[in-house]
Amino acid sequence: MSSTILITGGAGFIGSHLADELLAQGWQVRALDNLTRQVHETGERPAYLDSEVELVVGDVRDGDCVLRALDGVDAVVHLAARVGVGQSMYEIADYTSVNGLGTGVLLQALLDHPVEQLVVASSMSIYGEGLYAGAAGRRVADVVERSREQLERGAWEPVGENGQRLRALPTPEDKPPALSSIYALGKYDQERMSLLFGSAYQTPVTALRFFNVYGPRQALSNPYTGVLAIFAGRLLNGRAPLIYEDGRQRRDFVSVYDVARAVRLALEQPDGAGRILNVGSGESVSVLEIADELAQVMGREEIAAQVTGKYRVGDIRHCFADISRAERTIGYVPQIARADGMSELAEWLAGQAATDRVDDAAAELAARGLTVCAAAR
Repeated sequence: MSSTILITGGAGFIGSHLADELLAQGWQVRALDNLTRQVHETGERPAYLDSEVELVVGDVRDGDCVLRALDGVDAVVHLAARVGVGQSMYEIADYTSVNGLGTGVLLQALLDHPVEQLVVASSMSIYGEGLYAGAAGRRVADVVERSREQLERGAWEPVGENGQRLRALPTPEDKPPALSSIYALGKYDQERMSLLFGSAYQTPVTALRFFNVYGPRQALSNPYTGVLAIFAGRLLNGRAPLIYEDGRQRRDFVSVYDVARAVRLALEQPDGAGRILNVGSGESVSVLEIADELAQVMGREEIAAQVTGKYRVGDIRHCFADISRAERTIGYVPQIARADGMSELAEWLAGQAATDRVDDAAAELAARGLTVCAAAR
């Protein structure tokens, strides 16, 4: 007899790919999703969602709806969340409600409908700045942060307490959190609430800290989605991607197929003690490099990215994943090379259209003082 899983946020980008992965392994899949128009422009069931997925349309904050969605369910993957560092800084109440209260409602419902395991989507954003080493190569123990005064000078790279140069390292799970946005705080709350619940009620819980996920089905018209989707939306409209700071900030881009497989592996190998695992590619690339790569695979090489020299409140400089713990514990090894993933993304993008709302989003951030242009250097 096959098991039934509930994916909250299951009609979205990651959720739909996860549904495909689990269906292929014989799971019965149910999705709970409110089909928010910021992600689903028509507010209707997306065509890409497999017809075998049972879709429950509703809000994760609606306790009655969540209880109905849990009926007969053996496991839960909690993906439902508002996503966007910049937007979280001015839609504070809504982000706090969806991400915090929504998780609380789900956990409350699980008291009446216990499940065999819970996987919760966390985020690399909770690290703030990634891990750094000092001049002697020793790991910096303190949380590294950049001051507003430093950013206003356009001095983008973090420095040590005595002004020494630092070197970015792969970030492991034991790096202390540095919550630099409302979104990061909310994801940390989701993670901790779930792990506390699992400990109290002997439910195996895994928190997966996703890095920058990319692939087909991203919401191209959502100006607060993943950076590659935002860049793609601009390029589809013949416009230059906008890059903050100097574009040399480094990130970890991981294929959505690898992310879906990591979730499946976590479900197949539950751990009653609870665990936190990074899910990334284990490689780093600068934002400017990834913008150039995307333009090339889309055949838009003539559109050069625009480096704005501005910074956004809540942004960090470098963060990329140390994935060794995930490899040891669940056997997660990324299988999609970035070149292959980017090529597939370009093929999918060729048949897409996007409404470019990036300028509106940038104007909103600027009006609220959340973006600042650094002094000329």
